[in-house]
Amino acid sequence: MELKKVLAGIEGLKARGNIDINIKNIESDSRKVTKDTLFIAIKGFTTDGHEYIYKAIENGANSIMVEEGFDLKKLDVPKEITIIVAKDTRLALAIIACNFYGNPSKKFKLVGVTGTKGKTTTTFMIKQLLEKQGQKVGLIGTIAKYIGDTCLGESDRTTPDSLELQRLFEKMVKENVDTVVMEVSSQSLKLNRVVGCDFDIAVFTNFSEDHISPNEHPNMEDYFNSKLKLFKMCKTGFINADDLQVSKLKKLLPENDIKTYGIDNSADLIAKDITITNSYVDFKVKLGEKNERIKTSIPGRFSVYNSLAAICVARKLGVTTENIKEALLEVRVPGRSELIPNKRELTIMTDYAHSPESLESILKAVKSYTRGRVICVFGCGGDRDTAKRPIMGEISGKIADFSIITSDNPRTEEPEKIVKQIENGMKKTNGKYIVIVDRKEAIKYAINMAGKLDIILLAGKGHELYQEINGKKFPFDERIIVKEIIEELKPQRR
Repeated sequence: MELKKVLAGIEGLKARGNIDINIKNIESDSRKVTKDTLFIAIKGFTTDGHEYIYKAIENGANSIMVEEGFDLKKLDVPKEITIIVAKDTRLALAIIACNFYGNPSKKFKLVGVTGTKGKTTTTFMIKQLLEKQGQKVGLIGTIAKYIGDTCLGESDRTTPDSLELQRLFEKMVKENVDTVVMEVSSQSLKLNRVVGCDFDIAVFTNFSEDHISPNEHPNMEDYFNSKLKLFKMCKTGFINADDLQVSKLKKLLPENDIKTYGIDNSADLIAKDITITNSYVDFKVKLGEKNERIKTSIPGRFSVYNSLAAICVARKLGVTTENIKEALLEVRVPGRSELIPNKRELTIMTDYAHSPESLESILKAVKSYTRGRVICVFGCGGDRDTAKRPIMGEISGKIADFSIITSDNPRTEEPEKIVKQIENGMKKTNGKYIVIVDRKEAIKYAINMAGKLDIILLAGKGHELYQEINGKKFPFDERIIVKEIIEELKPQRR
């Protein structure tokens, strides 16, 4: 493809050299550069792509894009190498990726789901509903990437970088996908990863404190405004009427076609007569002219909201009432209120709850239907918002009957420091607890103390198959961990 065509739509570019050359590839990772590649240098949080320009040229790059402010005088490269200067190379990469791969998102329906909680479950629900209607659906999110039932690989982040995203979209076009459903994180919106994506429908599930840290969002205003960008890219949307902050969108974007769903407040789609058990939730909702009974096998009040969001999208895309009812009954989401079968026949649930709001929500949900004790095993991630740690300790202390404070993904932080901060919140309550830093040992302790009427909630990891310690990822699948622990334990006396 001609370089000048790849650069179309990017404002304020400056070039030194020939832009009529052909490029065969685009990359922002010098290690992946091959002959006739356009290498785009991006300044990240931990590494600066400008330091790898010579490596990119050595690997075959015929053109280089640098960010405004980079000192070109110190750049000693062959004259035949084209140098392009952009105001923002990260933004430029997103536009270039769309151009290079032929704007694939214009060739299918694209649904973007944002919000603090519920993105993963809602996207899986939408996927199931559309597939029940006979559509071929792609999914991109926190757990993995899918085309239909085929997993294209686990996800490193909720929303891929712009280059990987457009490559995925191109693959989905080649596979004749009808609709793509994707989680759109606030970070991806802030860092322009989804610029150029042609969204048909946007969903905003809820908004609460999370992702406030030096490498994410400095404050809640920045966090909210980042999410708002999705609705500035998409005129049709569905929002949670029961969330005070989210409900402001209709006034903030009066030119958009935004419909609402909810339970407590007036909305375009309202759930009534809700029943929650330990294995399902059901409710009534008006679809067309009839009140329909909807049942889904993911318990909890939050599951009603996720179902409503999915129903809104499904109806907009032509899914029948019968298919909506059948699909929601069948839907399963890895690591979201997921029960782990075990030989001891204990009720053990793994859930990705890793924020104060999500932990409180899942604890209240299981508390409402558990006849015995709620035993909560949880920690907090390292290199993330530290303010939520004591809050989560206090929440578990107030709701759970017994808490086991342990590690989550400590990343580059000391695990002992993290658990101590959680413990500070726990001490504000009368909750019974113990600190066991090693997560496997913490799970073993919970299994040893649990009876048949109790529920063990393993919070924070959910679908994750690893534990990140000191920058390295070690295998840690809680389903396997539970099985190993129970295999190691002596059989209980009858």
